[in-house]
Amino acid sequence: MIAHRVGHISLPSKLSLLPWSVQAVVLHVVLLGSRTVMSVMHLAPAMRINGVVSSGLGRAHIFMSQPHYQEQFKSIIGRSAWPGTLNVHVEGDSLINYKKLRVSAGLDEGEASNITAHRIKGFDRDGVSFGGATAFLAKLNSSGESHDCAILIPDLTRHEDVVEVIADIFLRESCSIDDGDTISIVLE
Repeated sequence: MIAHRVGHISLPSKLSLLPWSVQAVVLHVVLLGSRTVMSVMHLAPAMRINGVVSSGLGRAHIFMSQPHYQEQFKSIIGRSAWPGTLNVHVEGDSLINYKKLRVSAGLDEGEASNITAHRIKGFDRDGVSFGGATAFLAKLNSSGESHDCAILIPDLTRHEDVVEVIADIFLRESCSIDDGDTISIVLE
């Protein structure tokens, strides 16, 4: 009988021992008797977006409550989304990171992000067209608490420096967030 041992080695984001920098890497090693099988998986580095919570127009609920969207949100975030979005104004490096997400969503040209994009399909109902969107899974950090969420980028949006965040909870109430509060969104 051959003994099998399996292990994972997670390497830090930059290794000073190597003449080049490594982003995030997982080395998977399997020992099969006298044979060693290894595989390397390169992980996308985490992206952080910091910003200031701001009020929107109050119209997101019209779109977010549509059953066609809610079914797709369930498959992406695991449950129905709260019928509204949390708006976060971004600038500086956070705006640069947000623009990379917009490139990945197909709205802008330039450098795309390495974050996995989830497509939300649009639809027509009663002669009204509801556009598609792109979602990016994330965690919202505020006041020492972390909540699962997603950044939602509608195909038709006027926001270029405002991130729209969705979650299965009312983030303002659950996280005690008010306009003017600074929050952090981490995407992996």
